[in-house]
Amino acid sequence: MSSPSKLRSRKQARCRRLLHKRLPIAKWLPEYNSGKAVADLIAGITVGLTVIPQALAYATLAGLSPQDGLYSSFMGCFVYIVFGSCKDITLGPTALLALMTYQQIQGRNTDYAVLLCFLSGVVQLVMGILHLGVLIDFISVPVTVGFTSATSVIIAVSQLKGLLGLQFTSEGFIDTVKKVITNIPNAKLADSCLGVSCVIILLVLRKIKDIKLSPDRKGLRKTLWLLSTSRNAIIVISCSVIAFLFEKYSTQPFKLTGVVKDGLPSFRLPPFTTELPDGRHVSFIEMCSDLGSSIFIVPVIAVLGNVAIAKAFASGQSVDATQELITISLANIFGSFVGAMPITGSFSRSAVNHASGVATQFGSIYTGVLVLLALSLLTPYFYFIPKASLAAVVICAVIFMIEYEVVKPMWRSRRADLVPAFATFALCLGVGVELGILAGVAVNVILLLYPSARPQLEAEIITSSSGFSYVMVTVGNSLYFPGVEYIRQYIERAAKKQGGCSMPVVIDCRYVLGADFTAAKGICALSSSLAARGQPLVLLAPRAAVASVFSGAGSNVVLVLAHTDLDSTLYDLTGHIPMVITNKEHTPPPNYNSLKQNDDDVTEIVISDEQNNIPLLYKNGTDRTINKDT
Repeated sequence: MSSPSKLRSRKQARCRRLLHKRLPIAKWLPEYNSGKAVADLIAGITVGLTVIPQALAYATLAGLSPQDGLYSSFMGCFVYIVFGSCKDITLGPTALLALMTYQQIQGRNTDYAVLLCFLSGVVQLVMGILHLGVLIDFISVPVTVGFTSATSVIIAVSQLKGLLGLQFTSEGFIDTVKKVITNIPNAKLADSCLGVSCVIILLVLRKIKDIKLSPDRKGLRKTLWLLSTSRNAIIVISCSVIAFLFEKYSTQPFKLTGVVKDGLPSFRLPPFTTELPDGRHVSFIEMCSDLGSSIFIVPVIAVLGNVAIAKAFASGQSVDATQELITISLANIFGSFVGAMPITGSFSRSAVNHASGVATQFGSIYTGVLVLLALSLLTPYFYFIPKASLAAVVICAVIFMIEYEVVKPMWRSRRADLVPAFATFALCLGVGVELGILAGVAVNVILLLYPSARPQLEAEIITSSSGFSYVMVTVGNSLYFPGVEYIRQYIERAAKKQGGCSMPVVIDCRYVLGADFTAAKGICALSSSLAARGQPLVLLAPRAAVASVFSGAGSNVVLVLAHTDLDSTLYDLTGHIPMVITNKEHTPPPNYNSLKQNDDDVTEIVISDEQNNIPLLYKNGTDRTINKDT
């Protein structure tokens, strides 16, 4: 027995591991030093310069006031310091969640966005407590590609209105495209020129960090990298200065952001009731009914994006999806108390954070503080930010999320994966984001179930070394209920055409990983049907799990665990009557040397290489000689 001190030591070690797992700050904070602090300071400020203009732009995209974007940008930073497991991730508003929020508050008010943030956090927290992070694995890469590409197109098209200085209301992608085309003659020249110029400059600044320079020009390389990473802030500040000068010395040619509420948000409970613009009072139940499926779709999409980012920056290490669920849930719950919309990890800002050399999660505190300073000191200057510049920032952020480059690898590897990808993409554009995701997942599930309904089957006549001939049917998938009838029909045809209604039928189960009750009963019925015309049915080398299903179902199918027992079993089933050799050449059975079973059911199978060329019956009628493999 272990001593009490060893038991206590083990218990302390388990508690320490659990603490480090659920409170990652307890692991990295004791090792914090001045070098890491400087790296976090630089990275945090750099990300802050990126998040402020993006927050303003994403708030506009979501149909909210500009300050709401800033309200959504700091709480996640502070929460992630304590609970976050990946140092590179920064939480805040994103273009995708902004679009999904916009779809829920059309014709309503900001309270719906805040309540959606709170409910998303609650759903994520429940998923984290129940360890339901595994549900994210059911959304495949093709569905994710189709979804992100479609939402990127939707977001980019929705920003054409601000880029061209147009003014109209629309519902859905197709309606937006139609109204942009019909309203192009009404585009404002100043906004259009400014917006297009901002897009061009942003794309150029994005590429200048990739310019190859000699190793001795480190200063220039760092300068170009700083210009590239802070390009959003540069564009917004420059355009604001231009708009301010026009306001002061001439007429204003641009559409401006307008008044931004200054000061920090008040800390209060999320709105569980609200009053619509028409004066109608709406209860909590009615608000939840209005939000509909987005209460579940938004948190799942948020976690999906956050886990994907964590995996991208994990450097090969495993990602704890449950911890990320808990972290993002707390960020959304606490964020709803300061008027935030739903947030998640941002890939672009996380990439900037990583490239800036962030050392720990503490870098997020500087980003959060910078946002709070902007709310306290800079809001009067946000008035002069042209809407065209914010639209350009959003467009340049999302166009690179269109993952067209994965189409060719999918085509080369497995073309069927293109079906859920294109289905998700098309339905997200034409019907809606939520229905598009659900349709993509449904198509993916159908593709997964199809092999169970139509498994690969192969039938051939095998002649053993002792002269027995039988029909060997190899099943290339599990025996589950969707494919039972298909398997029965295939085996019956093979038994009739290839077996001549006389040969025994052997089902090779080496590739069968599982079976269910319906399949066992179906194979049992097949066995009875074949036995009625003198063809016994045998299951060869089933795994322990498969054999237990057939035994538990009361099946009368004969199970042969080892190939060495097959000949003797066939002799018993056929009444010791030798089978007619249909082929002159001996056909060896499949190689079972690589067959692996559970440790407790391992059966070593040895196939003799010696061939028995002695016929079962001599022409002169002498006694037959039987030589079975042993």
